[in-house]
Amino acid sequence: MTALPHSDSKILTVSCAVVTVSDTRSQQTDRSGQLIQQLLSDANHTVATYTIIQDEPTHIEQQLEDLGKNSCVDAVIFTGGTGIAPRDTTYDTLEKLLQKTLPGFGELFRFLSYQEIGSRAIASRAVAGIYQNKLVFSLPGSSNAVRLAMEKLILPELTHLVGLLR
Repeated sequence: MTALPHSDSKILTVSCAVVTVSDTRSQQTDRSGQLIQQLLSDANHTVATYTIIQDEPTHIEQQLEDLGKNSCVDAVIFTGGTGIAPRDTTYDTLEKLLQKTLPGFGELFRFLSYQEIGSRAIASRAVAGIYQNKLVFSLPGSSNAVRLAMEKLILPELTHLVGLLR
């Protein structure tokens, strides 16, 4: 039997930033960024900002710093750049900047991924944590991985976690 998350005492709409990290995607081809936005909207959350940036550490760092200063953003969801290829720098950059980490997110994501894709799940470096009192998630670029993380982990806990930060 799967335990359900405890219910929150009040409904909370979370304002999110969606950041796709990719050297090749555009707004027309960014299926994962579009999916995150749709799932947030379907869950009655708002997308305060959406952008696509190159997989360059300086761009990722600057984006997080700017969003950390944005009082209209409660949570930031990155997609892309979490693998082990030389151009995958999202994890390495964010991991250094997070002030607190949520190790359970990456652990559970890889466990759930393993159930879907088998041992290839070990290559995922999905991570979550806190930066400037904002919740930060970093997901792979795969739409299947995004759907899994959003539906099984992020959306069930988003309001609770942001509520704790407030």
